[in-house]
Amino acid sequence: MSTSNLPEHSPLGKPAAYEAEYAPSLLFPIARQPKRDEIGVSGTLPFFGVDIWNAYEVSWLNARGKPQVAIATFTVPADSPNIIESKSFKLYLNSFNQTRLASPEALAEVLRHDLSDGFGAPVQVRLVAPDQFGGMQFGELEGLLLDRLDIEVDSYRPDAALLRADRESPIVEETLVSHLLKSNCLVTGQPDWGSVQIRYVGPQIDQEGLLRYLIGFRDHDEFHEQCVERIFMDILRQCQPNKLAIYARYTRRGGLDINPWRSNFTSGQRPSNLRNARQ
Repeated sequence: MSTSNLPEHSPLGKPAAYEAEYAPSLLFPIARQPKRDEIGVSGTLPFFGVDIWNAYEVSWLNARGKPQVAIATFTVPADSPNIIESKSFKLYLNSFNQTRLASPEALAEVLRHDLSDGFGAPVQVRLVAPDQFGGMQFGELEGLLLDRLDIEVDSYRPDAALLRADRESPIVEETLVSHLLKSNCLVTGQPDWGSVQIRYVGPQIDQEGLLRYLIGFRDHDEFHEQCVERIFMDILRQCQPNKLAIYARYTRRGGLDINPWRSNFTSGQRPSNLRNARQ
């Protein structure tokens, strides 16, 4: 698959006919590097992580033509060279609607192959069958809620200068959370709503400035993964924590939610994939 696709050439914002039979060519990869160049990230990445995609509209036909459904989770490494534009991902998943497959395992294998090819790195695939739906759990991001702060806001573009840390204070370990993250689709301008968790060890970050900074994404146009990497790099440069992890959970669009996680320390485990109340 081409890695030189530009976002404006994607299916976003354009009428699209739904293919009802398997069509892997619908996947539209976009290279990560141009947006990383914007935030000064080149060569060895200053973070590792994953993008966790959850798909709630997955259906296919079994060998006898009977419809099947599942919820799918796709785990994509942050060092993959590409992202997949989300509308193309939705169209691709819907191309299975009238496709006969021998088993859920057969579907998972096809998904694993096509998505690993599109993202340019191995993608983990997990299918949850209907008889397992009752065991799925909800959970909210843990941490001190920044949204409790009664602040005045007059800027809705991300401004890294708002981020400050008290380098004279003792080193702290904090986990902070906000549900006020909103950005816009890079192509269509449609709103993307999310919650974000900031875990760090280092000089104490000014919470009011951090909240103003996060609210500043409200009029910012960028894909989910790119927003999280921008937040990570701005905090890393401005506040200079010893350890930093950013995790955002976005509400779904088109039956998909995307949940990027970036970290520069390994003592903690990969975050859970618990769906929160807004998802």
